[in-house]
Amino acid sequence: MSRPLIEIKGLLKTFAERVVVRDLHLDILEGEVFGLLGPNGAGKSTTISILATLIAPNGGRVSIAGFDLIGEPFKIKPLIGVVPQEIALYLPLSPRDNLSFFGRIYGLSGAVLQERIDWALDLVKLKERAADPVKTFSGGMMRRLNIAVGLIHRPRLLFMDEPTVGVDPQSRNFIFEHVEQLKQEGMTIIYTTHYMEEAERLCDRVAIMESGEIRALDTPQGLINLLGGGVIHAEVPPEAAEGLLTAIRNIPSVKTASNVNGRLLLETTEATRAIVDFIELCRKREVNVLSLEILQPNLEGVFLHLTGKRLRD
Repeated sequence: MSRPLIEIKGLLKTFAERVVVRDLHLDILEGEVFGLLGPNGAGKSTTISILATLIAPNGGRVSIAGFDLIGEPFKIKPLIGVVPQEIALYLPLSPRDNLSFFGRIYGLSGAVLQERIDWALDLVKLKERAADPVKTFSGGMMRRLNIAVGLIHRPRLLFMDEPTVGVDPQSRNFIFEHVEQLKQEGMTIIYTTHYMEEAERLCDRVAIMESGEIRALDTPQGLINLLGGGVIHAEVPPEAAEGLLTAIRNIPSVKTASNVNGRLLLETTEATRAIVDFIELCRKREVNVLSLEILQPNLEGVFLHLTGKRLRD
């Protein structure tokens, strides 16, 4: 089994009076693609910014490749690459000039730098446009160059923060293929996304964050198994909810049933069968069903089950 490349113990980050990351404990293994999912404001980007040595935590301990994040940040920085959500390029410059600039920041020079630039341009299929101003590129091409910049020094650990936002399907598939290639080469990747199918395809393990805490952590399939045969959310008149619970729990295809904030939550072994029996139960008891929703057993269903459907800023 792979050893942890990143060890996080009790990580805490606050801004003024607001706790953004709360007592986070997490190990990320060498060579894995680790997905960090959560709604806006869950603490994902703050956690990545801390791990990338961009902001300091208020408490806890982080070790990356055996180096302490607070005491030895300059030993960590050369090991990491960052592909930010926003395009971080100099648009008037060419891809070659951008890569040269960022490569020098990482301490590359001379023949080694030129070899890395050629390698990166070839990797992201931009060699034929190497001399053109980046401002003339499509969004997908800029995303690819953004990735090349993060890889120019061949880091041991790569952070990818929603790298497929706003790209065309071809560029998106290109990014997927290269994440898979980098994993095969042994690189550790921390990947954030709002697209659940990306996490299912790419990630060895996934953590779902909410309010600065990890609500669930497992393989994608392990998380999907949390839903069993699916989860049903049902709304009935408040005065009828508690009285239904005992009967609902006796439905053979219902594993558990609870009243959560005025809504009935049914975890099932077979959602289709359970919903038929539930509706029949309500009909017999003359209880109106005000709303009904099935969360199918997939990663998106797990995500909504754990974080809710409330809109976030």
